[in-house]
Amino acid sequence: MNQPTPNTSELLEADKDRIIQMAWEDRTPFEAIEMQFGLKEKDVIDFMRANSLPSSFRMWRKRMNRRITKHRQLRNGSVSRFKCTRQRESGNKIAKR
Repeated sequence: MNQPTPNTSELLEADKDRIIQMAWEDRTPFEAIEMQFGLKEKDVIDFMRANSLPSSFRMWRKRMNRRITKHRQLRNGSVSRFKCTRQRESGNKIAKR
């Protein structure tokens, strides 16, 4: 079933900030944005155009052009989830179910 595209003007400010952050992250695929916010790649592009300075939008589009990590289908099988090397271990030894 096709879901209607959500009206981005109805999104909370925190959601808009998160979409922009996810769009700029190299290893966050467009599919993750779609799953969380219902915005397809074209909708994300339109959203970024409307919510960025023209120079920032051009820089983002240039950066995203042919970036295989932004598309789950084009990714190498070894890239499953990104974890920054500077991110500390939580130290939580409780088994997760």
